[in-house]
Amino acid sequence: MLPTFRFLCSSLFALVVVGCDEEPSTPAAPETPPLEAQERPETATTRVFTIDTASSAVDFVMIAPLENIHGVSRESMSGELYLDLANLSASRGLVRVDLDPLEIFQRKRASTAEELGEETKNDTQNEHARTWLQIAGDTPQEVRDANRYAQFNVVEVTNVSANDVSAMEGAERVVTLNATGDFRLHGRTTRKTARLELRFQFDGDTPRAVAVRTLEPVNVGLAEHDVHPRSAFDRLAEATLATLGEKVAEAAPITFELRATAGQPVQTAPELRLEESEAAAAAARLGMPDPGAAPGAVPSAPPSPAE
Repeated sequence: MLPTFRFLCSSLFALVVVGCDEEPSTPAAPETPPLEAQERPETATTRVFTIDTASSAVDFVMIAPLENIHGVSRESMSGELYLDLANLSASRGLVRVDLDPLEIFQRKRASTAEELGEETKNDTQNEHARTWLQIAGDTPQEVRDANRYAQFNVVEVTNVSANDVSAMEGAERVVTLNATGDFRLHGRTTRKTARLELRFQFDGDTPRAVAVRTLEPVNVGLAEHDVHPRSAFDRLAEATLATLGEKVAEAAPITFELRATAGQPVQTAPELRLEESEAAAAAARLGMPDPGAAPGAVPSAPPSPAE
């Protein structure tokens, strides 16, 4: 549908950036294999919207007393949204975020009495983020490939402002909703809900595209995805979240935006031929079998004469 989307992906990034070395107070979620898309609605009003990677972005800002960490991953989202335009609550989707384009920026100060400095990019901090996520250069290729992508699999859509987009009018049709699904990062999966705005573009009655964005940040914790500060692959650092508390937040508020292009309907509605419908109506009036009905079908009773 979910969805230009700044999505849960950023949380993924945030988690890495936060890099804490302490033992997590929150247990890590169970390890899971890569997510697979939910069964899509098989209706004539369902369209497959393909995410335009070039127009997508994931973003987060982690605020701590002495340091703000800003992560952004542009042109990183891909996947498909299965949107039933007559029943949005039945929609599903699977979104994937590539962590390779992630960039980390920071604003720092020596004490809370000072103003935060200008935002800068620190190459060492960016390398640390990749080490914590286990996608750095010293990570075995198999592990790096497994951790490179974050996923969000939409399994439920609720609180829809307008469930039937096809009944709305105009070239632009705006809907808000909650998309709940499984978020997988660093091999661990948690359940998250994103409050989203979907801005549909129509050409007459034909949907062309949808722009999706988060209306509220989605919080992702480091510990629940087993992301820790590491000095090298599979080697935890000495620092902990407790010791880094003034510099690193324990959760990343994620936002995202994306644009997706509409494809053909999932199902094609059966064509209704005028001559067949007229023949069926005539047969009903005479109490005869519908010429297009299956053999042995009981004919409809003729209509009662008008009083």
